[in-house]
Amino acid sequence: MSDGEATVPGAGGVAGDDALLVLTAMLLTPSRFPGVLGDDYPAACAALALEPYEEGYGLVLGQDGRGARWTVVIEDASQVAVAIAAWDCGVEHDLSPDERSVVCALPGWPMDLAVAAPGVPAPHDPEPDEGAPEPLSPPDAGTWGPPQRRLGADEIAAQWPVWREQLDDAQVLPDGGEAPEGGVAGELAADAVRHPGVRRALTEAAAYTKAPPPPGRIRSSYASAEARTLRVDGPGWSMVARTDDIALFLLDEEPGTVIPVGRGAALPGLLAALDGLAVHPS
Repeated sequence: MSDGEATVPGAGGVAGDDALLVLTAMLLTPSRFPGVLGDDYPAACAALALEPYEEGYGLVLGQDGRGARWTVVIEDASQVAVAIAAWDCGVEHDLSPDERSVVCALPGWPMDLAVAAPGVPAPHDPEPDEGAPEPLSPPDAGTWGPPQRRLGADEIAAQWPVWREQLDDAQVLPDGGEAPEGGVAGELAADAVRHPGVRRALTEAAAYTKAPPPPGRIRSSYASAEARTLRVDGPGWSMVARTDDIALFLLDEEPGTVIPVGRGAALPGLLAALDGLAVHPS
């Protein structure tokens, strides 16, 4: 986390009220973005009314001097990436974006934060200005739908070892097919997987290898020297997988349920093909 400051354009108020007390930050790039915003990078940008530039953005979340929540979008994604890397290593790092890099300031936060700025009122949405957009808000934890499903998949990807060790081998579905000739993962025989929603998801994921989806629909991140963690989304489904292990599926029609698919003859080829299509973080 950071105790840096930025300026909230148009926040107004008395002197000092437009200073953003930075709480955290996120990347919004083709290879890394909050899944809660959309299935892919263009959709995530559209949720914030942003153009899907290849260079991406940084999202800086904080409170102004009156405690109001703001999400400040900046062009300097690399500055945010450096800050996140430092925080992930437990190193203090001041994130104070230059005003010239600010694209816009959006009221509210797209996700819940467990922290708050000291010395200001509790987090709340700013007073609405005429013509201003509706404040961003996290998805309702009491319901289940695409945002909650993607948020759950992001959490599993971030905590893979914790989730993996909870699985009994008896719970894992077979991967549903023989290894396709020539390594063409698009021919995955998903019909042997008993759950119809998972069959559909596997079939649609395999179709990505023939018709690549929009940027960010397939994301790959470092897992170990020999493996990657994949995050793949489609209409009504999310997949989290390790290229050296099994795949976990979340479905819109199965609220809060994680469905594992085992590593058999077909899954490794599909995961390798999807990883080849993913935009890897630089």
